[in-house]
Amino acid sequence: MDYITRDMENKILSLSNEYSCILITGPRQVGKTTVLKHIMDSARDYVTLDDLEERALAKRDPAMFLTMHSTPILIDEVQYAPELFSYIKMEIDKGAAPGTYWLTGSQAFKLMELAQESLAGRVAILHMTSLSQHEIYGSGECTPFSLELDELKAREKTNAHADLAEIYERIWRGSMPGLVSGKYSDRDVFYSSYLQTYIDRDVKDQVQLSDPLLFRDFVRAAACRAGQMLNVHDIAQDVGVSDDTAKRWLQVLEKSDVIFFLRPYSNNLLKRTVKTPKLYFFDTGLIAYLTKYSSPEILMNGAINGAILENYVVTELLKSYYNNAKECLLWYYRDSNSNEIDMVIESDGKLHPLEIKRSINPGSELLSAFNLLDRASVPRGNGAILCMRPKLSALNSENYIVPIWMI
Repeated sequence: MDYITRDMENKILSLSNEYSCILITGPRQVGKTTVLKHIMDSARDYVTLDDLEERALAKRDPAMFLTMHSTPILIDEVQYAPELFSYIKMEIDKGAAPGTYWLTGSQAFKLMELAQESLAGRVAILHMTSLSQHEIYGSGECTPFSLELDELKAREKTNAHADLAEIYERIWRGSMPGLVSGKYSDRDVFYSSYLQTYIDRDVKDQVQLSDPLLFRDFVRAAACRAGQMLNVHDIAQDVGVSDDTAKRWLQVLEKSDVIFFLRPYSNNLLKRTVKTPKLYFFDTGLIAYLTKYSSPEILMNGAINGAILENYVVTELLKSYYNNAKECLLWYYRDSNSNEIDMVIESDGKLHPLEIKRSINPGSELLSAFNLLDRASVPRGNGAILCMRPKLSALNSENYIVPIWMI
């Protein structure tokens, strides 16, 4: 089993020279602990709150817990003892050195609420997802995706080329470190176990489940609609639960970083835009597993081939920002006349429209939708079509053709 270098490593180390506390959040099994243990030196103590005795002490007597362990320290699964936050805050206020506390936790939203309340201004919070295609297949430095031509040219040199079949191999295989690293070889067994552990250890802490299998069916129903506008009622009907239950369960999936929503872009000059978000999964391998596609070839020609490709592209773009500790202002556009733009990035005071296509030679007619943004109060900048073209190209001086393997 080989260690996979994470794009976030240098950011963690640089922030550790400035902040006394670093908190890495993200879903389970994406490598939070692995990367920190890989880059930490021998002077740093390590303790996991998966250890029930350590957890009990941390909850019952946080001050004694911190006294018992030397610093600098890595505290794993800190969400199990939120009582620690107030005491870590006191130590920081006493002058704890930069990099004293490294924390990890799987419940991102809950953790960030607690951390922001107790450690406001004292903690650097980083969000880790499953592996990006750059981390798995690329080399060199990864930067946030940008439509600046010089940056696109640089990006072309650091990512690995892939044709359509290879892209669907990446989509089907997924991006979980346990599978990519070779630690686990049976993909179906891995995802089955992953879901079971997730439901038993995360979901049951947040909702009362009389039938865990029903929640598993719910996740599958959501996966069938990845890359589509959210329809809560349809998902609820598929599994026989109420709309209110479906909304609560979607919140659980979002809070535990299994899914995320892409909100529609609108402003006061674009009054006919829709309000419904689109649903995406952070890991496309999980979608392929839940929707029962047994091979990349079948997936590439299956009913969800377009939706899952869009899911992959949106997720990879976001990962390029998360891995650089940057916020990405990303939306999609759709109006009441069904005019749509797959993605809209706001950067440096401009809106950058993006279309996603499976074709190798997309036509210039696709750019007509970009004109919809000219009515917005924010000026339109360069746009791009993300597609299967082997090399970086352009339709004109303002609109590029960017291979999906470059994201």
